[in-house]
Order: sequence, then structure tokens, then C-alpha cells
Amino acid sequence: MEKWLLLLKNEIAIELLKLFILLFVAIIGFYISKKIILPQIHKFFKRTKTIWDDLLTQHKVLGRIMLLIPAMIIQYGLPLVPDFYNFLSKTIHLYVYVVIILIINSLLDSAVAIYNTRPIAYKWPLKGWGQLLKMFVTIFGGIFVIALILDKSPWGLVSSIGAMTAILLLIFKDTLLSFVASLQIASYNLIRVGDWIEMPAFGVDGDVVDISLHTVRVQNFDKTIVSVPTHKFLDVSFKNWRGMYKTDGRRIKRSVLIDQSSITFLNQTMLENLANVDLLKDYLDKKQKEIAKDHQLQQHSPDSPLNGRRLTNLGTFRAYIREYLKRHPHVRQDLTLIVRHLQPEASKGLPLEIYCFADDTRWDTYEGIQADIFDHVLAAMPFFGLRTYQRNALVDNRI
Repeated sequence: MEKWLLLLKNEIAIELLKLFILLFVAIIGFYISKKIILPQIHKFFKRTKTIWDDLLTQHKVLGRIMLLIPAMIIQYGLPLVPDFYNFLSKTIHLYVYVVIILIINSLLDSAVAIYNTRPIAYKWPLKGWGQLLKMFVTIFGGIFVIALILDKSPWGLVSSIGAMTAILLLIFKDTLLSFVASLQIASYNLIRVGDWIEMPAFGVDGDVVDISLHTVRVQNFDKTIVSVPTHKFLDVSFKNWRGMYKTDGRRIKRSVLIDQSSITFLNQTMLENLANVDLLKDYLDKKQKEIAKDHQLQQHSPDSPLNGRRLTNLGTFRAYIREYLKRHPHVRQDLTLIVRHLQPEASKGLPLEIYCFADDTRWDTYEGIQADIFDHVLAAMPFFGLRTYQRNALVDNRI
């Protein structure tokens, strides 16, 4: 009996020794692959001119593939430890399933990163799709892992999960909404990385920096970052300024408030002074001929300026601004150009609106062009006998 016990102990000791040696060899193999082979591959990738291999390195694809080496060593060494065969085999399979999930997720991240280096990525972002595929890979991989632990068929687990569809829909409601939103955003090309968007409901006014499955990240012009749920872009209205950049023209839409008491007919002195303005010579000559012809045909009495047609300082000023804008080097002539009156209000005067497009969409340059135009408009108003409406000044004059 003692001999059998001694022999059994020796066999157990030998099996444990074999197991230890097998695990040690697996660890050594992993160390060599991770610390020696992998760094050399990374150095080689850095010397190449291609980008995709650097992105594979960045997303740890090769590093996770190296995790399979100890599993392969142990798998090939299983016949050496028959007493631990079942336990090690099941453990190795679980380990390999998890590593394969990690490898596939890394490959998906790398594929999206490689795609993002292409110009088309700004029009058709795929980051949300990549995240969705990673979610499906993780879920199905988890099902296989659970099936292996429970010694059941993974397809049987999938069928049983079908009965929990309602619960899953509730749990993944936001994910499903975001998935549908991502489809529509990509299909209709609503937003791209780099677009300037405004979304007042969420305090968004800046450039899109990232589009993912669940969120769209926007960097506001004050450098704050706002994350908006992707599905909200289908529920809440937003403004995309991409069209402005595509047309290469940025709209100027601003008004000058005119003191309505300063609006009058042009007298002879004002006509003589304005006739020296190059931008008005053709306009005044044409209008005076039209008015003279109309007076002759209609036989209007010259006793009152209200008889027949007369030029006004505001109408002439509008004509001057229009000609000024037509000759401005930074105003687009192929886009809408209007100088018009808006609805007057007693407390605000008569708005004279300039509606045109600057030829430079850069914020600082655009603001400079707009400021130069209105500097000139405000400085030119006194030459036409016009005043800007200023409430405080008006009150002071009354006092």
C-alpha cells in the first residue's frame, strides 16, 4: 500500500512538473514574442512609408495576436499532461475566444483609422459603424464563451436570447436609436467631421471633431467640448454652415438705423455736390433724364416738390451703397446683392439693410470686410444729409 501511495505521489509530482515546465515554456514564448520579436516588427513598420502598418501598431493588433502564442504552445503540449488535458483544453479555448474578440475589435479600429485617412471619410464617416460591429462581435463572442463554460451549444443560447428581445430592446434603446441616426446622418450627409454647426438647444456653436455611434463631439469656438447624443440630430434642428464654405462666400446681413426725420428730397445744392461722386454720376444723370421726361409728359407744376417724381437723399444713398458694393473687391458679384428698407419701428428708426456675400469665409477676414463696409457707410451718410438713429441723442435734443 505504501508503495502504491509513493508511486501515486511520484506520478502526481511528475505531472505537476510537466505542467510547470509547459507553463514556463509558454511564458518564455510569450516573453520572446512580446519583448523581442514585436519591437523589431514595430521598428520595421516605422521605417516604411505606408500609414496602415503604423495604425495597426497604434491599435495593438500585433500585440494581441502575440497573445495567441502561449495558447498555441500549451495546446501542442497538452498530450504531455493527460491528467490536466480537459481542464487546460477548456481554459485555452476560453482564452483563445477572448483574445480573438480583442483581435477583431483591434482590426476594426485599425480599419476605421485607415479609412479616416482617406478624403472620403469626411463625407462618409464610419466610426459609428465600426463601434456597432465591435458591439456585435463582443456580444456574439460573449455568447460563445458562456456556451463553452456551460457546455451548451452557442446557437441554443442565441435562440433562448430571442425570448429576451423586449428586454434587450429596452436595454439597448439608445444604441438602436443612435444606430438609426448614424444611418440617416451617413445616408443624407447631414454632418461631417470639420463642419461648423449650431445647435442652440445643446449650447453647440463650433466644429465637429468626432462622430461616433452614440455621440457627436463638437469643439465650440470658446474651446469647450460638447458631446451631443447622435440620435438628437434627428430630433432637434441644427444649422450646418458647410454650404457657406462650399460656395466660398459668407453672408453679410446687417442694418443701419436711419433717423426718419433726416429723410428729405434732394435740393439743387445737394444734387450739385453729389454729382461729383464718381459712383453716382451715371445714376443721377439717368434719373434726372427720367424725371424731366416724366414731368414733361405729365405736365407737373414746379411749384411744389410733391408734384411728380423727385429724388430723395435716402434713395440716392441706397443707389450709392449698391454701386459701392458692386465695385468692392471682396464682395461676390455672382451672389445675391441687395440694399433694402426693413419695416420701420418708432423706437428703432428705419433699418437700411445690406445683404451681400463676402468672398472670404475665414472668420477674422470676414469680420474685417464687414467692418470696412459699414465704416464707409456710416461715414458717407452725412454727405447725403442722413443721420443714424440714436435714442439717447434724440432724447437729449428734445430736452
